[in-house]
Amino acid sequence: MLKVAIFVDVQNVYYTTRQTYRKNFDYNAFWATATANRELVKAFAYAIDRGDQKQLEFQNILRAIGFDVKLKPFIQRADGSAKGDWDVGITIDALEYAAQADVIVLVSGDGDFDLLCNKLREKGKRVEVYGVPKLTAGSLIRSATEFISIDERLTLN
Repeated sequence: MLKVAIFVDVQNVYYTTRQTYRKNFDYNAFWATATANRELVKAFAYAIDRGDQKQLEFQNILRAIGFDVKLKPFIQRADGSAKGDWDVGITIDALEYAAQADVIVLVSGDGDFDLLCNKLREKGKRVEVYGVPKLTAGSLIRSATEFISIDERLTLN
């Protein structure tokens, strides 16, 4: 049985599925697909913590599914822009857990992860990237062993 490690860029998948389908990502359907006939090594969901009740409930749902939820505080800059991405954290964790897994699953459309995917493939890992096709960087799609489209079957009705 193949061993799998899962890394979900929560903000990215939230905004891309909302923008494209006007729906939310279905974490349960994703979980069933990504873990089918595989042994789970670890599953992380990386999010920004604004501290509101709705977010806390969502984070608890992710934990109940089986994710370790990693949070960074939401930082609002003086100029009105915001900061809070997990690119470095996801990369470090993926490289660390790659030693224990045969398959790395990344849920994101962010092209910055193409370097990570290439490195993991050099190490002999299968890299599956889930993303919304028209909002996923071409370089990320090309760097994956397999690109899996987030479409209607992976969104909530």
